[in-house]
Amino acid sequence: MAILADTLQETYEHMERKLSGIVPEIELLYKAELVYEINRLKLERGAIILGHNYMEPALFHTVPDVVGDSLELSRKAAETDCDPIVFCGVRFMAETAKILNPDKTVLLPARVAGCSLAASITAEDVRGLRREYPGVPVVTYINTYADVKAECDVCCTSSNAASVVEWLGSDTVIFLPDEYLAANVAQETGKRIIFPTKEEPDLPRAELDYELIGWHGRCEVHEKFTVDDVVNVREQFPGVLVLAHPECSPEVVAASDFSSSTSKMSAFVQETDASSYLLLTECSMGDNIMADNPDKEMVRLCSIRCPHMNEITLEDTLNALKNNEQVIEVPEDIRIRARRAVDRMLEIG
Repeated sequence: MAILADTLQETYEHMERKLSGIVPEIELLYKAELVYEINRLKLERGAIILGHNYMEPALFHTVPDVVGDSLELSRKAAETDCDPIVFCGVRFMAETAKILNPDKTVLLPARVAGCSLAASITAEDVRGLRREYPGVPVVTYINTYADVKAECDVCCTSSNAASVVEWLGSDTVIFLPDEYLAANVAQETGKRIIFPTKEEPDLPRAELDYELIGWHGRCEVHEKFTVDDVVNVREQFPGVLVLAHPECSPEVVAASDFSSSTSKMSAFVQETDASSYLLLTECSMGDNIMADNPDKEMVRLCSIRCPHMNEITLEDTLNALKNNEQVIEVPEDIRIRARRAVDRMLEIG
């Protein structure tokens, strides 16, 4: 959360207490100046900074007014009166904030900050699936771009995906675009799933039994974790608690002790009495949880940094506030249709 400090020295001291041993000392000295200026300018402009759990520690623990996962940040974006909104996350997240705040300035502190998962599907892909499966409702993961959201019936996050699927009350649901999240939802809800792009082309669709229709998208971070990772860590650290993001494969999730959204993983670590824990997710989140739980031992397997989240820096956050850099725009016809899907997600919770 944002540091409330009157001086640069107080800012540095706060960062040293929180991040010593996680961020190198020389880096703290330099970044404290950026943090102090960002927080000063944010107050001057009446801005709000939203920070995703995957932000690097020197940013995550210093300048955001709200931190969390996609669902939490979407809720805050819908509620805030602040303007501008600076979104320290990737582009689809900033687009969601703009969808919910058409009259406010939304800034993304990076030129691209894309997402391999969001890039795995297009609006035309969704329209094609609707033609192939007429009348079947479409659930779209929040990790998609605005034009894809505009083609779906309701959005979801990793924390409420199964609830959204069941809320629809439909015999068959199209679930896009994360292959592994869809498979994990299928297991949680007891539904059979197919991936049309992976089926044999000569296999008649009518002969397949299914209730979920998935897609072939994957997160380039979470697909790298394997069951062998879990097995090897359990051998070396008996009693370790393993937490996996549901964008990991169903096999990895099944081998773990807990799987849910980044915020629920954070809460689980805070509440557990386990002697050690392992996070199978983006590694900056591991640093952030370690800073919040200095009395607990984290097994440092993770070395996988999301290259897209890594584009968000303190330097560019300051530049965004100074110069209104990287203003996010969503065409109004797309925004209106996408908003319906996002609002339904927020209503379901």
